[in-house]
Amino acid sequence: MNRYQDIMGRINYGLFLCVVALLPFPQVFLRYACVLWVVSWAMEGRWMRRPKSLRENRMAIPFLLFAAWYAWKAISGLWAADHDAWAWQMERYLSFGLLLPIGIWGVNGRYDMRKISKVLVVSCIVAIPFYLIVMTVLYYHREIIDQLQWKADWNYGVSSWYSYFDNNSSILKHRLFLCSVEMLGALLAIQLWRKDRKWLAVSLPVMLSAIPLTGSRQSILTCAALLAVGIIYALPQRYRLRYGVGILLLGMVIGGGLLKMHPRMQQFNLRAITEMREVSQEHDVRFNIYGCALQQPSDYIAYGLGAGQSTAYLLQKYEEHGFDYYIFKHYHAHNQYLEELMELGIAGLLLFVLAWLSIPLCAHGKGRRMAVFITVLFMLNMLTDCMFGKFDGIALWAVCLVLILLQSDPERQE
Repeated sequence: MNRYQDIMGRINYGLFLCVVALLPFPQVFLRYACVLWVVSWAMEGRWMRRPKSLRENRMAIPFLLFAAWYAWKAISGLWAADHDAWAWQMERYLSFGLLLPIGIWGVNGRYDMRKISKVLVVSCIVAIPFYLIVMTVLYYHREIIDQLQWKADWNYGVSSWYSYFDNNSSILKHRLFLCSVEMLGALLAIQLWRKDRKWLAVSLPVMLSAIPLTGSRQSILTCAALLAVGIIYALPQRYRLRYGVGILLLGMVIGGGLLKMHPRMQQFNLRAITEMREVSQEHDVRFNIYGCALQQPSDYIAYGLGAGQSTAYLLQKYEEHGFDYYIFKHYHAHNQYLEELMELGIAGLLLFVLAWLSIPLCAHGKGRRMAVFITVLFMLNMLTDCMFGKFDGIALWAVCLVLILLQSDPERQE
């Protein structure tokens, strides 16, 4: 039995390293790696042991809350109009339930935080030239796009190296997910290799270059916020509360200043923020989507439309306002909080937010600082996109929680 567990433990850890290495790349193999990782954890048999109490293992609480949120989605199928869409979302979000045992029983002793971080950072560094090379090949051989049935708009042209990467990065991987993984890699590099300045000098510029390159406006603001949080943690503890709010505001001002110079800001109408419930052909796409969703909140605010129903609801609103292009593109809510409110009502949204806030509250030791960074990263990015609309976001969530779980375990020595 011990030999069997040893073999399965090695396989499980190896599969987790595969998941980590695949995060910055297209999700073609990521889903299979995640499934095999969870299956190998179950086959290892750690769940047969007596679990620690919640007092001993507080990091099990976030996993429990996410599982409760997933259960509420399952219950919402009772009033969902389209049960196929409900079932599809339940299958896609299955990880939020499957990872609960991992949160309770933990992972085996082979999981090494430093080695995992090195794998992710190296993968993040390799990803940037990978995308540049592949997109160059695709640009000069556009027939490949038709063969692979990828939807891409090549009408922008190539006016500069920036616009080239910006306009076409979403062909292989959504820019927000790529930037999120690169920021996680940068955080791990800073946290674990602060003594190795030569390595930081090489790895950080490469990873952070993805943010302006991909043209993700949200990622620029998020990066500025993370930098502000990092400065707050660098201060002596007695000064953190005194200067924390000011530093955060300064970070957002700096991020806003960078955004003002950003080429994609030409597509952005700031006045639309004050007219959130108005819709117009001249407004930013996201604000039009939010406006369509918020015009009649009484339709869903009590208990929601049911899991997987928000996009169908929005398509009806697009048709009412004549947004044919939105219907053609099948635009979803582009805001995770708004999607949860539409599908699960106010109770579901509160449970979702509580699950996120519980991560830094339940983490301890070295894990708490990382939990704060991860929570800020996700909660800001969820403002402008459905982070769990693609499997990339779910896999990133799972990896982040496991990393925080590792660092919050006092028995583990780095």
